[in-house]
Amino acid sequence: MIQARNVLGEPLVSCGESPLTGFYRDGCCNTGREDLGAHVVCARVTTEFLQFSLDRGNDLVTPRSGFPGLRPGDRWCLCVGRWAEALAAGKAPRVVLEATHETALQYVTLAELKRHAVDIS
Repeated sequence: MIQARNVLGEPLVSCGESPLTGFYRDGCCNTGREDLGAHVVCARVTTEFLQFSLDRGNDLVTPRSGFPGLRPGDRWCLCVGRWAEALAAGKAPRVVLEATHETALQYVTLAELKRHAVDIS
């Protein structure tokens, strides 16, 4: 099996397990054909971003069957398109580069991601 790579060209690391994130709910921002939204950007969500997402019809805060809802500071695999939209609006959350899948580079630049990078710790 080929190991996924991050935007730095290194092996992809876990984004978050509490709450468990990823399109495949494996803790990583892995992607595949089934992932039409490209959930590949590992972000540390903020109140501002969560409201931005809610305003666009994606409620990431309210708990519902199997989903605990997100709180500011949680790490979550975001759709790269939504992250780019938030970037354009000045509301993009910080990104964990080591946990952001290389597929993100098909949509946004490494420079954009680096400007919003946060340390993995």
